[in-house]
This record gives sequence, structure tokens and C-alpha cells, in this order.
Amino acid sequence: MNNLSDTTLEIREVNGRKDLGTFIRVPWSIYKDDPNWVPPLIAERKDALSSRHPYFKHAIWRAWVAYRDGNPVGRISAQIDELHLKQHDTKTGFFGFIEAPDDDEVFQALFQTAENWLRDQGMREVIGPFNLSINQDLGILIEGFDSPPYIMTGHSPAYYGDAIERCGYKPAQDLLAYGLHGGTLAIPRVMRSLIERSGDRIKVRSLGSKSKHHELESMRDIFNDAWENNWNFTPFTPEEFNLIGKEILLAAPKDFIQIAEVDGEDAAFIVLLPNINEVIADLDGHLLPFGWARLFWRLKVEFPKSARVALMGVRQKYQNTRFGPALAYMIINAVMEAGKAKGLERVEMSWILDHNHGVRNIIESVGGEITKRYRMYEKGL
Repeated sequence: MNNLSDTTLEIREVNGRKDLGTFIRVPWSIYKDDPNWVPPLIAERKDALSSRHPYFKHAIWRAWVAYRDGNPVGRISAQIDELHLKQHDTKTGFFGFIEAPDDDEVFQALFQTAENWLRDQGMREVIGPFNLSINQDLGILIEGFDSPPYIMTGHSPAYYGDAIERCGYKPAQDLLAYGLHGGTLAIPRVMRSLIERSGDRIKVRSLGSKSKHHELESMRDIFNDAWENNWNFTPFTPEEFNLIGKEILLAAPKDFIQIAEVDGEDAAFIVLLPNINEVIADLDGHLLPFGWARLFWRLKVEFPKSARVALMGVRQKYQNTRFGPALAYMIINAVMEAGKAKGLERVEMSWILDHNHGVRNIIESVGGEITKRYRMYEKGL
């Protein structure tokens, strides 16, 4: 830990496009010597933080940049999500996008600023990092620093967790990433028997058998139902899921999205996303002048060798029945087969709540191994 208190530190609120650009670019200085960091696409970050994003129809936020002697060195955001408050009936706000050098003064100044704003808005607890919500990027990496992050997951220096705890935070929830080798799953014999006994009532199909609107709305409904009772769940709105759907369909082949029916009713789904991080790592965040061409070539011609299961859900009414594990195994196997046909070598399944032993047992039974651990933090205000 360093402390550079003999130099001038200033926290400035983000106002306008220029400030937002500075906010987005802060990580470049933090990770300049980290070979495993993947620079995000600046254009995508601007879109995600635009007031036009559907998230901001039910949430408000503020963002700040820390300047040391006039140079941007850190950042943080604070969010209040009306959907989350309604879902959980709490006075809980979020922090997000925390980035800072190994300097307690910077961390403490950033957190105090975010906490003061949340407190002024009537919040009594803060949890994070959410970037911006639980349905987006979240968590501080605390294990697995030796490999690059997959698409829509984060990367952190090893000192972040301790620095956040020194600001008065305590661990709230761990999130796991599991790695699987590409190819056909080694499904346990007992599960094969279960699938055979359920097979006449379960049908698995690729995306596109029905209208796109119907498929996306069905997936959203399944997801919101499946995860309703999980830690800090906030439902997807139709606008949010439609936007995600458009992004998914741009990158993922249709057979990377599988939907399972029980007796003709959509009951489970899974989305396997090509690991875009694998193909943008050397673009330094820029798509111009030649980034678009390289990105298109790598996605369409030199397909990535890795992918991430980013969305998955099984309706609650099946979770504690014999159909629950059968549905999970069948949709996971279906996307793994699709990935094998595309030449995938590695698949990550994330995030999995540390205490979600049912899902963890399923993943581990087919050879999944923990590759990364992320941590969420909380503090009373």
C-alpha cells in the first residue's frame, strides 16, 4: 500500500461527455502493466453509460473521478435502483466501477464521496461493486489473477479487496467462475438415466424456432422467475432484455442459445456467448480505423476458441423436481455440442453464487473446475 498524501488529491463529479470519457479511460493507467487486463471497447462503454440506456429508466447514478495533481487516477460510481428497492423493500444503494491505485487515500476519498451521496438520498446500506446492476458486470476479483477475464466479467488488481475492507466494508457474497473443456460433457450415469426417463416430456430447441420477440420474452420470463429468490435479484425489464438480445444475436450463433420445453411449455434456457475479450484484447478499446474489420473477421472467420455461459435459468416450479437437473444437463450439453462444432476449446460458466450448491454440483459433476472467485462487499451507512 502506498500513500501519496503530500500531493494534491481532488474528487470531481462527472458532468458531460468529456468527463465521461475521462471516467471510462481511468483503467488504462491502473492496468498498464497487467498483461491479463483486456481494454473495454470505448464506444460500447459510452453506450452502456448513456442516459438512453434502459437501465436508467428505473435507476439514478452519479460518478466521480479522483485527480492527483490534476491527473485522473481513480473513479467510482453510486447507483440507486428503484426496481431493486421495490423488489427487496430496503434502503440499499450500490457502488460500482471502482478503480484506484494502491493508495488508501484515493480509495477512502472515493468511497466517502459515493457514500455521502447515497446517504443524502436516504440510503442506509451500500453494496457493490455493481457495474451498474446485478444483471451486468459485478464483483472484485480475489482469485484467478493469472488469466484474462471472459466477456462481460471483470479483472482487478490483487490489492483491491484489502483496500475496500480498510474503507469499512465486509464481504457480502462470493461469485464463482467455472472452467470447462470444450466438447461433449461426461454426464454422470445417474443423470443419463434421469434424462432418459424425462426425455419424452422435454424438448430442447435452438433459438429461432419461433419469432425473435417471442423467444426473447420467453427467456426473460424464465430468467426473472428462476432467479427471483436469489441474493439481491433485480428483474430484467423488457427493454433491457431486448437490448441484451440484440447484442447476443450479433455475436452468438443461434445454436449457442438453447431453450428447453416441458410438455410444450418453455421451462429453461441457456446462452453461450463467444468470448469477445479474446478478439478485442489488442484493439486498445478502439474500433476505428480498422478495429471493426478485425473484429468482424475474428468473429465470422477466425471464431474465438473460448466462450462464456452468461445467462441460464430453470423455472422455479421445476427446480426441486426430477425435471430440474434434467433440464440443466440437457441445455448445458446442447450448447457444449454447438460449441464443439465451432471448435471451442474452453467454456466458462459464471457467475455462480458460492452458496448455490445445486448448480455447483451440476457443473462439478460434468468436470467444471473453479477458475476465478469474485467478491461483493457491503457497509452500513
